Amino acid sequence: MAGHLPIKKLLIANRGEIALRILRAAREMGIRSVAVHSTADANAMHVRLADESVCIGPPGAAESYLNAAAIMSAAEITGAEAIHPGYGFLAENADFAQMVIEHGFTFVGPDPEHIRMMGDKVTAKAAVAAAGIPTVPGSEGAITDDETAFATAERIGYPVLIKAAAGGGGRGMSVVHSRGDLAAALRTTRNEARAGFGDERVYLEKYLDHPRHIELQVMADRYGHVVHLGERDCSLQRRHQKIVEESPSPVITEVERRSIGKTVVQALEKLGYLGAGTIEFLYQDGQFYFIEMNTRIQVEHPVTELVTGIDLVREQISVAMGHPLSVTQEQIRIRGHAIECRINAEDPKTLVPQPGKIIAWHPPGGPGVRVDSAIYSGYTVPPYYDSLIAKLIVHDEDRERCLARLERSLAEFVIDGIPSSIPLLRAILAEPDFRESRFDTGWLERFLASPQVS
Repeated sequence: MAGHLPIKKLLIANRGEIALRILRAAREMGIRSVAVHSTADANAMHVRLADESVCIGPPGAAESYLNAAAIMSAAEITGAEAIHPGYGFLAENADFAQMVIEHGFTFVGPDPEHIRMMGDKVTAKAAVAAAGIPTVPGSEGAITDDETAFATAERIGYPVLIKAAAGGGGRGMSVVHSRGDLAAALRTTRNEARAGFGDERVYLEKYLDHPRHIELQVMADRYGHVVHLGERDCSLQRRHQKIVEESPSPVITEVERRSIGKTVVQALEKLGYLGAGTIEFLYQDGQFYFIEMNTRIQVEHPVTELVTGIDLVREQISVAMGHPLSVTQEQIRIRGHAIECRINAEDPKTLVPQPGKIIAWHPPGGPGVRVDSAIYSGYTVPPYYDSLIAKLIVHDEDRERCLARLERSLAEFVIDGIPSSIPLLRAILAEPDFRESRFDTGWLERFLASPQVS
């Protein structure tokens, strides 16, 4: 579908900092905003700043932010022309995207077919492999019997990783180090996948023992134009949840960046992809291995915005309206270095969520400092949702200066009333391994288990 689809009013089907981020982009584009909220979020910042707001249910996400019917009703009664899902909740729900389109609204995101394709790890891997993107050696689709599993494991070599086809966020995965453990691990992972995702299909991949997590930001319009905006290094993770992200990666060369970028762009052109997306890789010993694609805006998108100067959310909305991309690949330049820290309302040692009332809130400022948050003094962080309360993003001309700016900004950040992960972030920043970029996806778990942290 081509042609312009003017958006005068946008419903934001999300909450917290991403809802506020979308609201700000819309306002700068002259688009009125509609905030939806649960009863627990009646005083949330995005609700207070939106042009209109609609309560869509009680605190539980299943009855509010995941309630597609309530969101559609809110769009109808407010006269919104488009719906932006943000990240999380319904952002990668193909049925919701289809529902939005079938009811005559513009969905600010990819086509439902691509959301569905990439939401299933087996079909996603097959699709990108066919389009030329390198994948982790493993099974050809789902494993249906133990004999195939044994043969695949022998072919690719132990250790192997069993992954649920419908898994995500680190759930539904088991590492197997020997043949004797494989059959039992298959049964366990299938049972976990059935219980957690309603889909017992699993597949096998080669387990990489010291990878970095490298992801490539892409954007595509309705006219077949696809660009990449460089990579982000998201290797600092706990329980497969990202904590610190940076761009560009300290371990990727310009030649590698150009090569993998060209491969990804050509693949997404073949697939006819639309909108924002992120291709995620494990990177080890100079090789990229596809793991998944996220068909939405990412939590860590600000680091890409700071090094490219491109407003990704504005670009999302513009593309959804039928406009071509505002930049060509040749016009995109990576300038300087950016690092993002996710600040959570949690105990910095136990990492247990700690909701409650914010007594004092003083975010850092100064050159090259950005804070994405919907928090304010007197706000009560509810216990019903993700514990992320702020993202601190800093930018400078190189990584060394960026680290100094980040250190200064974390020291300046004041959050009183509830614990936050700031002490943990400062401890990570003080580690020589982090400062010298000697880490992989397992480094943070090992650090958290070390005596000086516990």
